[in-house]
Amino acid sequence: MNKSLYFVAIISLLFAACKSKKIPLEATLSEERNLDTLVISAPKTDSQKAPEDFELPVYNAEATKMYDLLHTKLDVRFDWEKQRVIGKATLRLKPYFYANRFLELDAKNFDINSVLDAKSKSPLQYEYDGYKLKIDLGREYTKDQELEVFVDYVAKPAERNEKGGSAAITSDQGLFFINHDNSDPTKPMQIWTQGETESNSRWFPTIDKPNERCTQELYITVQDKYKTLSNGIKQSSTKNSDGTRTDYWKMDLPHAPYLFMIGVGEFAVVEDKWNDMVVDYYVEPDYEEDARAIFANTLEMLDFFSEKTGYKYPWPKYSQIVVRDYVSGAMENTSAVIFGEFVQRHANELIDDNNDKIVAHEMFHHWFGDLVTCESWANLTLNEGFANYSEYLWLEHKYGKDEADYHRLTEMNGYIGESRQKIHPLIHFGYNDKEDMFDAHSYNKGGLVLHMLRNQIGDDAFWAGLNKYLMDNQYSDVEVDELRMAFEDVTGQDLNWFFNQWYLEPGHPDVTIDYSYDEENKQINVMMEQIQNPDRMPAIFEMPLAIDVYVGKASPRRYDVRMTERKQTFTFDVTEQPQLVNVDADRVLLWEVKDNKTEDQYVFQYFNAPQFMDRYEAMIALKDSPSESAQSVMRAALNDKFWAIRGAALNVSPVSAGLMPTYAKMVDDKHSEVRAAALGKLAESGDSSYLPAMKKALENDPSPMVQASGLMGVAAIDKAAAADYATKLEKSENGSIIAAISEIYTESGDPSKMEFFEKNASKTDGYDAISFMANYLFLAVNDSDPSIGRALSFLKEMAVDQAQSPWRRYGATKAMADLRTEYQGALASANDLDRNRYTQKVNQLNEIINMIKEKESNGQLKQIYQQL
Repeated sequence: MNKSLYFVAIISLLFAACKSKKIPLEATLSEERNLDTLVISAPKTDSQKAPEDFELPVYNAEATKMYDLLHTKLDVRFDWEKQRVIGKATLRLKPYFYANRFLELDAKNFDINSVLDAKSKSPLQYEYDGYKLKIDLGREYTKDQELEVFVDYVAKPAERNEKGGSAAITSDQGLFFINHDNSDPTKPMQIWTQGETESNSRWFPTIDKPNERCTQELYITVQDKYKTLSNGIKQSSTKNSDGTRTDYWKMDLPHAPYLFMIGVGEFAVVEDKWNDMVVDYYVEPDYEEDARAIFANTLEMLDFFSEKTGYKYPWPKYSQIVVRDYVSGAMENTSAVIFGEFVQRHANELIDDNNDKIVAHEMFHHWFGDLVTCESWANLTLNEGFANYSEYLWLEHKYGKDEADYHRLTEMNGYIGESRQKIHPLIHFGYNDKEDMFDAHSYNKGGLVLHMLRNQIGDDAFWAGLNKYLMDNQYSDVEVDELRMAFEDVTGQDLNWFFNQWYLEPGHPDVTIDYSYDEENKQINVMMEQIQNPDRMPAIFEMPLAIDVYVGKASPRRYDVRMTERKQTFTFDVTEQPQLVNVDADRVLLWEVKDNKTEDQYVFQYFNAPQFMDRYEAMIALKDSPSESAQSVMRAALNDKFWAIRGAALNVSPVSAGLMPTYAKMVDDKHSEVRAAALGKLAESGDSSYLPAMKKALENDPSPMVQASGLMGVAAIDKAAAADYATKLEKSENGSIIAAISEIYTESGDPSKMEFFEKNASKTDGYDAISFMANYLFLAVNDSDPSIGRALSFLKEMAVDQAQSPWRRYGATKAMADLRTEYQGALASANDLDRNRYTQKVNQLNEIINMIKEKESNGQLKQIYQQL
């Protein structure tokens, strides 16, 4: 499961702006006040508590296995009008160990027509409460006796009374009808499923737990115009006399019930082959020619992950499908991955941002999550941590270590940001709701910890350990100790210290580093202190450290040390004062660090230390320094070998005459983001001599991002030319270009352009959507009250429509919240008449924003909206 990762950046930015929570004094001390005395007393210790004050901690255990589900056979058809599933299910099971007469199945909001013994066809007695189907089997079965039950039912997933979901998976409906009544001409009719965490039991009866698994048969009857997709291999396709068709899908290898899937719609199917295995891509017909670009590198990834794990891709096919209005980012349904529509773009749009990371993430799940599955949601990181780390592994393999380390930086920032708000162990038995496990701990931190483990034991041992883990636990469920023992068996090391502090304890180290040179004894002292809050996490993290010491012109000397104390000094003999001491030289630790280096040391670090983070860290530290040596780093960064450093240097460098020739050359950079940023710098100068470069980018560059930047550049220099270009580009489907046009139309102040905004709002996404919504409202505000009312009505509908992307919903809401802030500011200096008018407007916006908060289902947005 990829938890709407395209949206996580907003959360990271929000968290980055927050400070660490401090435990207030009153949380640690209690006060008693008498008339003339103040008595301070410590809180009760355990020995002072009354018996009723004690309670066991929350422990969400693995589900007890009463039965072993062996096989599930489903026959389903659909009532589009009522959004129902008409189903027949045959389940083959046997008691797990203890003899049993009663079977309990998960079946949420069904109409149960009949329950039979599938072999004898005799009716079975049952009780049903809308959630659990409790069946009396008529006699007791032992663990060696198989049984089959048949359930004839109608599932009503859209009619459930209690609606749930999480930040990662915004709805627990399980099965979704898209445009079920064909009322929206812009949207195809589709059916698709989302089973994780325990939502597939909304469309078929099962034991809906991650520690269960079975083989599968699925008969899907649909109108003949529709394509279907499910797990495993399609065995047959039979046309029926009523104009429908029944497709028969079969999965012979056992997998968890939450991984069962259905996809139905009018898709174009593009086929590939990998080692004679079917690999195919289901996309909307308009994207048929782009399918291989959308899922680029799929075949190479199958090779790469099979080779690295030493375990060939274990399933009979690999399909990828894009659906509308998906409730998450993507889902690793075994052999049939679902993606949200945000991945479905034309080939030129993928120049700026390809789908490699999310494709790798879902594919790697087929080893870690599908082949070997976490036994409980408390162990979710055994699925998601590995999938998260696959992104690093693929980027490192395909694009180089700098690209992978840049991605690691974004993942680290995401986790650190979340840790400002909450921390919990990676293996978290104390969660309030299983959906809470889908967070930046299970994903980001899980991947970061695996990266540290890989560095700690070495590449060969890491991959050998993973192979053993997969081989020992294939087609079964696992807990974290099984991962630890696999690595211990391979390395011969006791790794409890690593797993205890990184998987079973919360938090991460927060470290300060200082340096002192002892001229007399020719020694360099590295003084380190862990300052993390011991009330929230361990006071001491044990940290193996690689420290590189640079002296003279010689290559750095590496010292491998271990930090085992809260405050610790490491001393090294040297021949002269080092030019640099580089702690965590491989840049692998998950920590927050204040490294008190001098400016000269950062300059040396940029030019001599080998890692992406060495150069990036030095550049950020020196960006505001006026010294010539610091500026030499900034000039070098503009020509760095890695695009992200070039781009970052552009963003923090000033518009100055001395740098303009460099910026002008960078409009031809190999990377589209750098080209776009360089055009932005040229536009800031206002120099009309750069207008040809802007027009060239707008007319000839293959990247929509660069075209949009070129358009904005033309607008900064020649508004009339920009208006002409905007008119010609109005039919563009690209969000970046649409957002750029919105800037031009807002600047024009022409209210007739509001229609353009309303027609194109659903085409924007990401940061483009935020600026687009703000521009729309700004244009309306500068016109008249009727235009404002029209805009507010449109934005309100956009903000509460849960089928819209989170970015669009957030953009619409933020635009209104910003307008409210403007009105509140105007109140301070307003006369009585205007004050009354502004008060009414603020109250109107408060009412709208509060309504949006109530209707919002996305956990990330709910967090952000708390600040509004």
